[in-house]
Amino acid sequence: MTSKTPLLDRVRTPQDLRQIAEEDLPQLADELRAETISAVSVTGGHLGAGLGVVELTTALHYVFDTPNDILIWDVGHQAYPHKILTGRRDRIRTLRQGGGLSGFTKRAESEYDPFGAAHASTSISAALGFCVARDQAGKTNHVIAVIGDGSMSAGMAYEAMNNAAETTKRLIIILNDNDMSIAPPVGGMSSYLGKLASTKTYRAMRKAAKAVASHLPAPIHDVAKKAEEYARTMVTGGTFFEELGLHYLGPFDGHDIPQLLQILRNAKDYDDRPVLIHVVTRKGKGYGPAEAAADKYHGVTKFNAVTGEQAKPKAGPPSYTKVFAQSLVKLAETDKKIVAITAAMPSGTGLDVFGKAFPERTFDVGIAEQHAVTFAAGLAADGMKPFAAIYSTFLQRGYDQVVHDVAIQRLPVRFAMDRAGLVGADGPTHAGSFDIGYLGALPGFVLMAAADEVELARMTATAAAIEDRPSAFRYPRGDALGLEMPEVLEPLEIGKGRIVREGSAIAILSYGARLMDSLKAADKLAAMGLSATVADARFAKPLDEDLVRRLAGEHEVLITVEEGAMGGFGAFVLQFMARDGILDRGLKVRTLTLPDEFQDQDKPEAMITAAGLDADAIAAAALAALGRGAAEGVRA
Repeated sequence: MTSKTPLLDRVRTPQDLRQIAEEDLPQLADELRAETISAVSVTGGHLGAGLGVVELTTALHYVFDTPNDILIWDVGHQAYPHKILTGRRDRIRTLRQGGGLSGFTKRAESEYDPFGAAHASTSISAALGFCVARDQAGKTNHVIAVIGDGSMSAGMAYEAMNNAAETTKRLIIILNDNDMSIAPPVGGMSSYLGKLASTKTYRAMRKAAKAVASHLPAPIHDVAKKAEEYARTMVTGGTFFEELGLHYLGPFDGHDIPQLLQILRNAKDYDDRPVLIHVVTRKGKGYGPAEAAADKYHGVTKFNAVTGEQAKPKAGPPSYTKVFAQSLVKLAETDKKIVAITAAMPSGTGLDVFGKAFPERTFDVGIAEQHAVTFAAGLAADGMKPFAAIYSTFLQRGYDQVVHDVAIQRLPVRFAMDRAGLVGADGPTHAGSFDIGYLGALPGFVLMAAADEVELARMTATAAAIEDRPSAFRYPRGDALGLEMPEVLEPLEIGKGRIVREGSAIAILSYGARLMDSLKAADKLAAMGLSATVADARFAKPLDEDLVRRLAGEHEVLITVEEGAMGGFGAFVLQFMARDGILDRGLKVRTLTLPDEFQDQDKPEAMITAAGLDADAIAAAALAALGRGAAEGVRA
């Protein structure tokens, strides 16, 4: 009989969870779901995926001896319930906040997070590493990889599964299928066959049959073996996985705790090859507003836990994402060769807007950035104008394709890199810190960074007009400045920056979104009697060498500012000045970049301040270069 007293309060760690009676686990799961909803209503964050794995999370920690047994989550935003059950409930309302819990699994946060995950499709590969380490050490613990929420659309997952059977005999893969359409819906017969296939009796019968077949002539043996496998897996949907050398079990109802316990316990006994357990879950399960939402409340702002109503942002300027989308739509209205590609992020990149206007020219390839890049290259090779809208941090996943399939062939693929720079609550895994350097290293690329929404719109037009080489333009997360948009989107002159404010003593050369802080720094310096020129580089490649020469020749100090890692725009400027002999003339140069560390999540403005890229820090760098030290109101 189910307990009526609260159960979650008794659970601080999975060891406590295992003391609860099995028949009471559904009640505990209900409480865990309610706690997850309550916490995320306060912090915002990813909700739907976590709600879908509440029962699975409960069953996994109940059956397996975590953390001795290794549990690896793919796409760590599924892991909020996991965090609650593993000693972090008292901090769960600090999710994604400065100094609080990460929104993803994180090794430094808990021994129950053996592998960090924020990008997708890494769990099986990582789990294989743990399996080999275990096998080499002669240990017997279990390793479990939970993959799902779209991660099976990425090639890396299949690469790992292809290697699994050759690498270890003991690995458990949980495929969390929340409407991926990779198998028929769960039904009574498939559930029965799945349970049957996981039992010792069934496995013993299979072994006996194989023993008999092994004495048959080779051709007959092979036919018998294939017939047995196909007869079973055609019904249950696992033929593909069996061909990869995995035991396939399922599909099962991922919200049926008694069934999950039985299947997981049976899976622990598999010792001849890896096993894949296919569970079907509902994203947003158990919370009406999430189940009714088109995105199942994948990512939410703070919301009313009772009604589900999310906090509405204050009316203001459109986001940079929307500006890009609207600009691309405008250009595509008169240019039928423009097509758009997203890797499972249509709303995040704004291509849902483009898709409504031009559905036949919009392509969502799933979580498959490598494919997205080469697909775009193929389009460009045959005369189309592809825009690959991919977050800066996600484009890293397709870098080899950017080099070989785009840059070497000099194909005019246009990369629209959203979330360039720091991203606040999503933290270091989603920060677009490295694209300036990693694309700037490639010959022939045109690299741009937008200082405001007008510049972004014009850079979109510039990219559309470039037909002889690849290009990329970066822009930040968040709202634009509220500038009036031009009726006609005039392309920029390639490789030419602009002077925004004239001065004399100090030159501040900004690349991208830190232009407004550069102007504020100039105001601070002016209040101290120091005149500053502020320029917007616009291009990191080709660099506006004439602009750099002018700034270097007319000022005592040159400060470069970028919201990117070391080795980016500032490095390009320094390299040019060294080659041109400018550095031999006594110019004082400072390059301001993101710090040489991965910054944890916080409010965006706090992260910019910590990075030393706000107006105070820019002004302080100029003063330090002059040997003036800090002045009142400006940090050293």
